Amino acid sequence: MKELSLQGVDALATAVILLDEAQVVRYINPAAENLLAISAKNIVGMPLERVFAEPGLLVAAVNYAAENNCSHTQHELPLSTAGRARLEVSCTVTPVEIAGVEGFLIELSPLHQQLRIAREERLMDQSTQTRELIRNLAHEIKNPLGALRGAAQLLDRELERPALHEYTQVIMKEADRLQSLMDRLLTPHRLPQVTQFNVHEALERVRSLLLAEFPDGIEVRRDYDVSLPPLTADREQILQSLLNVARNAAQAMQGKGTIILRTRVARRATLAKKMYRLALLVQIVDDGPGVPLELKDRIFFPLVSGREGGHGVGLTIAQTFVTQHHGTIELESEPGRTCFSILLPIE
Repeated sequence: MKELSLQGVDALATAVILLDEAQVVRYINPAAENLLAISAKNIVGMPLERVFAEPGLLVAAVNYAAENNCSHTQHELPLSTAGRARLEVSCTVTPVEIAGVEGFLIELSPLHQQLRIAREERLMDQSTQTRELIRNLAHEIKNPLGALRGAAQLLDRELERPALHEYTQVIMKEADRLQSLMDRLLTPHRLPQVTQFNVHEALERVRSLLLAEFPDGIEVRRDYDVSLPPLTADREQILQSLLNVARNAAQAMQGKGTIILRTRVARRATLAKKMYRLALLVQIVDDGPGVPLELKDRIFFPLVSGREGGHGVGLTIAQTFVTQHHGTIELESEPGRTCFSILLPIE
């Protein structure tokens, strides 16, 4: 048996239930109350089998841990309580001893949270590797590109027939366009310059730029939580991230539609394997056609774009800046509603 103190368990993001040896609930932390949508005062003192609608698998897991005196983990375990839809969890049961009383500690983790964390880690790894590849490629392209433009410029000065200048101008303009693209691919590698600022000021700047760029067809609505504390981050990088996402939405709607800029507080958010008491949630929602299904898993990759003529750089830069601030950016999309959710920790 492990000896355990409950000090600090209330603050855990993991759902925890404590049973005595008779499998009666003696304690449940706030995370478990939120997960199961049930109050501690309603179940403390109640036998485990009466807490859940279908307790068979959970009771069997507790019995296995008791009989073998070891921790036991059950994956994809279905649970449901009164008034709550059934959810699947990963459950670990551990025999413990508290103040001389033997019992069991049950830890519950919703599978969707584990899948989200695993997906975030996979995307971060893939994004890091892809950005490094693109960065190296951009460096290799910049040098011959500069030489190409310089040669075209010298040739332009030597040409005697005015009609031939058109061709050298094409070479120089295309070289400049590619140079600009390379610079944008290399931009995210500047280290953040951290200051405190109000995220709504950044969003108002985004709103002004959108209305100036798409004056006739885009409506930008605000849905702000004005009680949000200041954000400690690189203001220019966060502004650029928000602008890239919002501009991507406007371009996807071909300049006609509605964009909602929404802010909220997220509590007990886990970002980059660290739990934060508070986080800032920014959602940019549009009523456009949605992201094509085949692009959803690759939408943040460099040079991937669902728009004709798009470079596929804007969202990559947005994800890079958000990741540098230990945040996450996620996409939910269906025809008629696309939502980019950006979570940033509030220190």
